[in-house]
Amino acid sequence: MELILDVVIDALIDSLKILPFLFITYLIMEYLEHKTAEFTSGVVEKTEHFGPLWGGLIGAFPQCGFSAAASNLYAGRVITLGTLIAIYLSTSDEMIPLFISEQVPIKTMIQVLAIKALIGILAGFVIDFVVHAYHKAHNKSINDPVRISSLCEKEHCHCDDDESEGLFGIVKSAFVHTFHIFVFVLILTLVLNLVIELIGEDKVALLLKTSPVISHILAGLVGLIPNCAASVIITELYLDQMITLGTMMSGLLVGAGIGLLVLFRVNDNKKENINIALLLFFIGTVIGLLIDLIGITI
Repeated sequence: MELILDVVIDALIDSLKILPFLFITYLIMEYLEHKTAEFTSGVVEKTEHFGPLWGGLIGAFPQCGFSAAASNLYAGRVITLGTLIAIYLSTSDEMIPLFISEQVPIKTMIQVLAIKALIGILAGFVIDFVVHAYHKAHNKSINDPVRISSLCEKEHCHCDDDESEGLFGIVKSAFVHTFHIFVFVLILTLVLNLVIELIGEDKVALLLKTSPVISHILAGLVGLIPNCAASVIITELYLDQMITLGTMMSGLLVGAGIGLLVLFRVNDNKKENINIALLLFFIGTVIGLLIDLIGITI
C-alpha cells in the first residue's frame, strides 16, 4: 500500500510539472488558430530555417515540459521535424538539479548542456535539409500545412464553437486540450513508475554496466522511457563513475522527458511517431558511442 501511495504521489508531481507548459502552449496555438492564420504560416516559414537553432537553445534549459510543448507544436505543424528533434536531443529535465545537488562544477554543467544543445542544433539542421531535399526531388510541397485545427477535432473540444467567445473561448479550448493530455500523461506515468519500482532502479543500473556497445544501446533504451526517472538513473550512474560520459550522453540525448508520450497522443500518424522515436534513438546512441571512441571527457 505504501509503495502504491508513493507511486501515485510521484506520478502526480511529475504530471503537475508539465501543466504550465502545456497550458501556455495551447493558449498560443489556440490564438494562432483563432486569430492569426497568416501569422501561423509565417511561423512555419521562419522555423523552417531557424527552428533547430532556437529549439536546441531553448530545449537546453532544465525542464521537461518543453518537449511536451514541442510535440504539440509539431503535431500542429507549427514547427519542423528538425526543430522537434533538436528540442528532444537538447532537453535536460532532471540532469541539472542532480548536478547541482552533487555540487558538480558549473563549468561541467555548462559543457554538458552545450554538447547536448550543439548536437540538437546540428542534427536538426541536417534533418530539415534532408527532408527538404527529399520533398524537392519528389516534387512535393516543402511545407506541411499548418493543422492546429486537426488537434481540436481529435480532442473533441469544439474549438470552432468558441470563436465567437473571444479570449474566453481561446482559454476554454486551451484548458480542454491541457486537461485531456494531463489525464493521459498521469495514467501512463502511474504505470511506468509502478513498473520501475517493481523492477528496481538497481537492476536497471546493472544493465548499463555491461559491454561498451551494449551499455550505449541500453542507455538509449532507458532514455526512451517517457519519464524523468530515466534521466535520474543515468545521471546518478555517471556521477558515481559507473558509466562513461558517452554512455550518459546516449541516454540523455535520447531522453526527451514525456515528449514522445505526448507525440503519440496528439499526432495521428503512428508510423511517423515510431520513425521519430527510432531516429532519436539512433542519433543519441551513435553520438554517445562516438564521444567515447574519440575519448572526449569533461
